Amino acid sequence: MAFTPAKRVQNVGKSATRVLYDSAPPGSINLGLGEPDFATPEVVRREAVRVIREEPITYTTNAGILPLREKIAEYHSEGLSSVFSPDSVCITTGAEEAIFDVMMTILGPGYEALLPDPGFIAYPAIADIAGADVRYYATPAAAGFTFDRESFARAVTDRTRLVVLNSPSNPTSRVISRDDLRFLAERLAGSNAYVLADEIYRDLYIDQRPATISEFHVNTIIVSGLSKMMSMTGWRIGWAIGPEEVIDHVTVMHQYVSSCVSAVTQKASLAAFTDEGRRATIEMRDELRIRRDVMAHAIEKDVKLPYVQGEGAYYIMLDVSKYGPSMDTAMSLLDERVITVPGSAFGSEGEGFLRLSYSIEASLIEEGIRRIAKGLGKRNCIA
Repeated sequence: MAFTPAKRVQNVGKSATRVLYDSAPPGSINLGLGEPDFATPEVVRREAVRVIREEPITYTTNAGILPLREKIAEYHSEGLSSVFSPDSVCITTGAEEAIFDVMMTILGPGYEALLPDPGFIAYPAIADIAGADVRYYATPAAAGFTFDRESFARAVTDRTRLVVLNSPSNPTSRVISRDDLRFLAERLAGSNAYVLADEIYRDLYIDQRPATISEFHVNTIIVSGLSKMMSMTGWRIGWAIGPEEVIDHVTVMHQYVSSCVSAVTQKASLAAFTDEGRRATIEMRDELRIRRDVMAHAIEKDVKLPYVQGEGAYYIMLDVSKYGPSMDTAMSLLDERVITVPGSAFGSEGEGFLRLSYSIEASLIEEGIRRIAKGLGKRNCIA
């Protein structure tokens, strides 16, 4: 008899990103990469080796070791009038687990999750698993994927329980301005809505560090981690930080998902908050700024199509709408051994675009763009 999964996951399938990765031929250049290609900074690796050699490696408390929670609380309190306490922090196995734990804690049947379109592919999947109804607010492609106040205001209802923000955005790299965050908080004032602020890319910006909604909306849970800003994706270190009465329940959810994060990872991560660790993030940010210019120049020279580049993260949205559905275009480019991600994977507003990542070295960016130009030259325009 064929296996039938539980109803909660029947609509959850393999992502378009994974389909493309699994279909890519050997030797493909990966411009769909969602992680930085830098080595984890030496200060973190050195501390990990010391911990393994000198300290006991045991379970930690569910919420994580106190010294690391203290550092995370200090980090997110910078520039705020009020400060977070260590009890406001739950350390998780990557930021995606934090998103899962927060959504499963707050959402359920009868509630609505309000998500960005386009947005990270995990948001609607987890909201669906939680049994919530999903609504979207647009950051319209026609407006360069900027935050749209009217769309947001219309989308909020009396059933809105959780609003997800992602600034800088995956996939668009766009940042929500301080004024728009203030507007958003005012729109939610007096409601029972919480905000999940996905700030995993906040320290990877081009010119100015993005503002945080936690300045304006007290019922905010920030999700972040070291995967992006310290190139520690494989170390699996993330966290949720927010009101203690919420984080207490998030920590219970975390207990039953993964108990605790690796003690080695937690102890080594303390080094990320040293002066040497913070300098490593600055160096990555400077290099990514150079690579962004390399990709933009290559697109203008070889592809000659419109594109949108944002104020943070490391993505460019390339407009390939004249060539038909973005998934078809992305699949066809595998013939040229270049991996991209179709904008349709992130929502209806992403259709017609490819998400390109410049988190790889400059020479590969340039060759990858040449391969895209070659592949697009073989496709028929529909307009």
